[in-house]
Amino acid sequence: MSNMLVQRPTTRASAPKPQSILIVGCGIAGPVLASLLLRFPGPASSLPHITILERNPSLTSSGQNIDIRGIGKQIIGLLDLEDEIKRSTTGEEGVRFVDENNCCWAEFAVDKSGKVETGTSDVEILRGRLAEILLNKTKRDSKDVQDRGGKGVEFIFEDSLESLRQDEKKAHVQLANGGERSFDLVVGADGLHSRTRKLAFGNEAEGCLKKLHMFAAFFSMPKEDEDGEWRSWFHAPGGVSIMLRPSATKEKSTVLILLADKSGIIADQLAGSESERSIPAQKKLVMSKLNRIGWQEQRLTKAVEAADDFYFDVTAQVNLAKWSHGRVVLLGDAGQVYLT
Repeated sequence: MSNMLVQRPTTRASAPKPQSILIVGCGIAGPVLASLLLRFPGPASSLPHITILERNPSLTSSGQNIDIRGIGKQIIGLLDLEDEIKRSTTGEEGVRFVDENNCCWAEFAVDKSGKVETGTSDVEILRGRLAEILLNKTKRDSKDVQDRGGKGVEFIFEDSLESLRQDEKKAHVQLANGGERSFDLVVGADGLHSRTRKLAFGNEAEGCLKKLHMFAAFFSMPKEDEDGEWRSWFHAPGGVSIMLRPSATKEKSTVLILLADKSGIIADQLAGSESERSIPAQKKLVMSKLNRIGWQEQRLTKAVEAADDFYFDVTAQVNLAKWSHGRVVLLGDAGQVYLT
């Protein structure tokens, strides 16, 4: 036999299959995570296939002002959104503490250098507008990945988790509108009252909400000339605190009303039937607390009644020993939150 060198054909190892990731919640944290995951180096075909699940039919426009500081600024810079977000800020110039006659007793101007922590951040934006910017960014990132041969992001609105189970290979979810899907990873970014947390953590999630004996109402109302570009902060007897703030538009101002509930009376009122927890019932409760406060009482009462973006919830902390369970992790308010 002749001494022949036989060269075996080389085989290239097959590329790993892209991970499938379900992100529950299309508010702030969910789209940010999706965009960051799509920025990983490598070919587009190796990037994860992301599904974002949102129970609402569209983005929720209601919500409080968000001040972006510290690591938040680093993230929006990483996403190349700093300029766009700054163009959408409320323009709040600072905070003034006022009495029932609207006389200012103290004021603290915003530090526009971003070097000093004041009551108003130099990047102050409405939650709804921020969510819109982040979602549009995720859609652009998804299209870019898809154009390069990747899966990108699938968006599912008006659906939610019905059940969740895990095995050694996958996390399996049943959707409320029907159909079962399987994922390598599930991320619960569905807020303070996270259903993902409840389904994945079971007994560990029971009692994880530490109530702070306070409720918060958010809404907008037509802007008046005297509102200006400063936040007015008024404290009334009986545990009522009201902030009137600019909204980045000439048409409306935004309002935050905080109601102290040390005795638990408000919680008891909202613990009854579904009708007692409805938005009309919540509005009625808030309007009753505005009675005889002495500051913009009639205007605020009418605004609560007319508001189509009214939002009301308890303020609470989430206290969990860990933020992951198997193939499920919690993100944002679902895992740790101070206020609503």
